Amino acid sequence: MFGRKARDAVSRLEAGEDPADLRKAGLTPAVIDASFEVEEGEIFVVMGLSGSGKSTLIRMMNGLHPPTSGHVEVYGENLTAASRRDLRRIRRERISMVFQHFALFPHRTVLDNAAYGLETQGIGKAERRERAHEALELCGLTGWDDHKPGELSGGMRQRVGLARALAADTDILLMDEAFSALDPLIRRDMQDQLIELQHKLGKTILFITHDLNEAMRLGDRIAMMRNGEIVQVGTAEEILTDPANDYVAQFVADVDRTRVLTAGSIMEPPVAVLGGEQGPRAAHKLMREQQQRGLYVVGRDRRLLGYVTEDDVSGQLQKGDLTDLLRPAPEAVPESTPVAELFAPAAATPLPLPVVDAEGRLTGVVPRVTLLSALGAHADAPIKTDEEGTLV
Repeated sequence: MFGRKARDAVSRLEAGEDPADLRKAGLTPAVIDASFEVEEGEIFVVMGLSGSGKSTLIRMMNGLHPPTSGHVEVYGENLTAASRRDLRRIRRERISMVFQHFALFPHRTVLDNAAYGLETQGIGKAERRERAHEALELCGLTGWDDHKPGELSGGMRQRVGLARALAADTDILLMDEAFSALDPLIRRDMQDQLIELQHKLGKTILFITHDLNEAMRLGDRIAMMRNGEIVQVGTAEEILTDPANDYVAQFVADVDRTRVLTAGSIMEPPVAVLGGEQGPRAAHKLMREQQQRGLYVVGRDRRLLGYVTEDDVSGQLQKGDLTDLLRPAPEAVPESTPVAELFAPAAATPLPLPVVDAEGRLTGVVPRVTLLSALGAHADAPIKTDEEGTLV
């Protein structure tokens, strides 16, 4: 809470007073009742428009803004009640920050900028230069150690800022709109870089952005903020498919759903599957009962063995098993595959597209009609199919 008698204003909020009335009185409730946990090793994105309170929120995470009420805990330590000495220690050992506008020293080399956090920790020159050099290599800046920031592009300067945070080897990275000043192509390149680094290092990252597509692309979970309040926390899929209110629904209305939704989120249980030990007669009967032109055949471990069609089995009803009748199974897609990448394999598959889990077991299928339906929840016209599921 910013303004005079801020603590009294908190009491007024708790008593039910409208935040808008406080603003009229010259007080600014910047972050209101924002309670959440960030899990170790996840990228937690705070998303909101300008003035929503997200930058104030991230500055409370390292003690730059002490909360007027409430507290912040970092690995069980109460940051809000920490002494100045303890706060400095937590910042050195636990938390690094990557700023929007790089915050590099123009008179220092790239290597010395990357090593600055280690210098403040009292690390010896040789060790800090070695660690800074390794961080620069991780960020794709090999060979730029002795250059000055003014000789680098905007994207490269932001990589130096990221390398400085990584060199400090803290558990947590705070990133305050770190990519918003970059051109779109460079920005996407930095997003790719962050995702790659996260796979290697597994840091805990609190990422602030006003760009919804960036939030959806980077975040393991996303907190949506409005007027200082967190209105929804969830995965990109949860927020897209089940928005908490009209504000969130309007916010995500123009999101490219095919980049967010995955095969696992739109798949359906197979209408029926055959066991590898079953014969043509059982297959023929099951296809007739379920009105299917073909069925997948799986082993006892639910891994795909292939598929058979009604034509394959109708003239072979006396055979004992399906071994000689199996057609090669189409290439299955993992549950994590974005919908945008399903169209080509679905077009090449005579049956609904098979979806498998991390162990390669069949967990569902994606019929073509379901794939097209996933393109938008608010299509102007319904998609029509005949009784066999073929598009009309």
